[in-house]
Amino acid sequence: MKRRTMGVLAAALLLGAGLVTAFVLRAPQVDAVQVQAAPLVRTLQFSARVATLSRVDIGSTITGRVQQVRVQEGQTVRQGDVLIQLESDELRSALAQAVAAERQAQARLAGLRSTGRSSTQAALAQTDATLRTAQAALARAEQLVAQGFYSQAQRDEARRAVDVAQAQQASAHAQLQANAEAGSDIVQAQAQWEATRAATASAHARLEQTQLRAPLAAQVLQRSVEPGQIVQAGKALLRLALAGPTQLVAQVDERFLDQLQPGQPASVVADAFPAQPFAAQVLSIAPAVDAQRGAIEVKLALTQQAPAYLREDMTLSVEVETARRERALALPLSALRPGSTPTGHEATVLVLHEGQAQVRKLRLGLRTLDAVEVLDGLRDGDTVLHSASLQAGQRVQARPMAWTPGTALSSSPAAGKTGGEAGSAMTNAMGR
Repeated sequence: MKRRTMGVLAAALLLGAGLVTAFVLRAPQVDAVQVQAAPLVRTLQFSARVATLSRVDIGSTITGRVQQVRVQEGQTVRQGDVLIQLESDELRSALAQAVAAERQAQARLAGLRSTGRSSTQAALAQTDATLRTAQAALARAEQLVAQGFYSQAQRDEARRAVDVAQAQQASAHAQLQANAEAGSDIVQAQAQWEATRAATASAHARLEQTQLRAPLAAQVLQRSVEPGQIVQAGKALLRLALAGPTQLVAQVDERFLDQLQPGQPASVVADAFPAQPFAAQVLSIAPAVDAQRGAIEVKLALTQQAPAYLREDMTLSVEVETARRERALALPLSALRPGSTPTGHEATVLVLHEGQAQVRKLRLGLRTLDAVEVLDGLRDGDTVLHSASLQAGQRVQARPMAWTPGTALSSSPAAGKTGGEAGSAMTNAMGR
């Protein structure tokens, strides 16, 4: 009896084990991702162009004929270098005439202050002596008239001589005052000299305008003038890019404005030189959005010397690092349950727990177009089920899928490993 009973129990156990195995084998297999902590970097990709801080158009301020053009497109010039020489013979003659007139006015002023002033002083002394003589003669004439020796007419003649001497003395006094430092003759001569000096400066300035010089160190971008050409004032003849820090200017979709901040590092590469990338950083973000394009202007500054191959207006590919997590849990966006909002801060997923699908609420952080960071709700090693039709409580079997941020889900572990090594960054957008 004991042996029979033990046999029945063994058979029952075998039957139960078979039923359980059959039940498990009937559970569907579902794609699953095992959550693991890893470094995450979010980047934003867009195109930019090379631009200098400022460009200037060089043109003539006078009308003239071009005698010589001393630069070519692409040439580097220093501050003060003569770029274009206009014909200047007529203006040189005008300058010589102005210089001669200035010297003449200067000589007249100097003469008034030296010999002119001495001659007026001598003339005043002479008139003083003449007046004294006339006054003495008048006194004698009046005595002789009183004694009956002179007639009344002779006395009147002596009086007229005194009046003339007094007038001459007043004129000499006035001339001496005019030759004083604040006198009218000196002031007039000083004004005349200053006028001729101004005329000389003007003639010199017009002569200088025949030489078009570089305002600062620069590179010639465009040349639109040739020798012998008649140029008008105000017409642009050369375009220069002034030397200075090279900047990159980009138009970035306004949807990504919240991700950009000044100081963020960037990697830049030119299509023609893919093996020579260089570093930059976000310099500034425009305060206004371009309403026509729905984009915002972003400027980047180079953090090292500009590569020799850079050209003005060259198009470059820029990848800006907008966020970094040294160690974070991430999921593919496709693993979130229907109804979850990837743009919100909460979502739900199904995780494998004791062979069943279990709902788990998550708090989300950093996100990109294909991945999202999990701040709360999952732990390292949890298995997240990847199936839109799976229901909570359903028994399932996990079918592991290889995945790393920036790569597609793959059933091949080798492929997933390669993708993780090649792209550990969460790329956000390519705005080319």
